[in-house]
Amino acid sequence: MKSILPVLLILLLSSACSRFEVQGHRGARGMWPENTIPAFEYALEQKVDVIELDLGVSKDEKVVIYHDQRINPLICSGRPGAALMELTLAELKQIDCGGFKNPRFEEQVPVPGTKIPTLDEFFEWIKAHPNPWARRVRFNIETKSEPTEPTLSPPPARFAELLVGALRRHRMLNRSVVQSFDFRTLEEVRRLERNLELAALVEFRPEGAPQSLVAMAKQVGARILSPNHEWLVEADVKALQKAGIRVIPWTANSVDTFERLKQWGVDGIITDYPNRLQAFLKR
Repeated sequence: MKSILPVLLILLLSSACSRFEVQGHRGARGMWPENTIPAFEYALEQKVDVIELDLGVSKDEKVVIYHDQRINPLICSGRPGAALMELTLAELKQIDCGGFKNPRFEEQVPVPGTKIPTLDEFFEWIKAHPNPWARRVRFNIETKSEPTEPTLSPPPARFAELLVGALRRHRMLNRSVVQSFDFRTLEEVRRLERNLELAALVEFRPEGAPQSLVAMAKQVGARILSPNHEWLVEADVKALQKAGIRVIPWTANSVDTFERLKQWGVDGIITDYPNRLQAFLKR
């Protein structure tokens, strides 16, 4: 009698890949200061499947977790408007990015004194965390890069080297997805690590969609496409999935939107409120 283990393994892997993903946007931006350890702590408590976070690079080439390429005075005190690449890590660490409440999020709780973490610090924190969920949570890591403003980020090849180097050091390659609106960085990441999963971020619905969306993902070898949920339609979801591309839209925060996207069969949702999405899924 032939062993059934290979069949069971295939079924288990298929089940894992088809799991609906709850992704905490910038940790849990609706509840805690974005891209900070308190936000990531909350995401762990909510048992998100994936922590989504953004990367920038300092003047001395330290990879930091921050969304904007310049210091945003609405959420951080100190050095307003300064480009990350104009400041050393030591200078970035002097900035408080937890004392202000983001005016867009009524439920957000300020945490004065919160600093910008580095990617290395984040991974060390995850590896040492006592919560068992820290052993299994995955990471969706965005490279913040603008082709029209090349001085605000490293060249794509260098950005990819810094990111992949950190993933290798911390042995997080198999737990990470790299996403970007700047497909140049995805192409460079793929050149360094062909098996690293990629996600193509798309802000505006292109002409010729859904076929053009499929072509965009295939262009960079992305197995995930993450569109703005506001323009996404069911036909896009079906066409992408038929081509073997998972669909994980951003950034959905209301129950009505959760319901619509879930009915269309998306593979996951990126949300500022993972607590809301988890409660919706339980219902």
